[in-house]
Amino acid sequence: MLALTDRAVEAVKEIVSSSGEAPETGGLRLSAEREGTQASFKLRLASVPAEDDAVIEERGARVFVDADAAALLADKMLDATVDQDQVAFTVVEQSFS
Repeated sequence: MLALTDRAVEAVKEIVSSSGEAPETGGLRLSAEREGTQASFKLRLASVPAEDDAVIEERGARVFVDADAAALLADKMLDATVDQDQVAFTVVEQSFS
């Protein structure tokens, strides 16, 4: 299952809490769109997960992952960097220690 880095947890919590979405049920929804052999991922605010979404909850951050994205990202981590109030999310390999 997709994991979240500490930076991603903090970024997700900040985005959801400042968005006006329902913070107790809301989160970011990660979806995949495939074009041939390529996949692109989209993040958007969501007040609740879709019926078939996997729900990742880590330390108060909630990410809803659609079935296609969950299959593609099962062994990955979502990371975030913040630069001048701009958040950039990246997908990185999980390290198993």
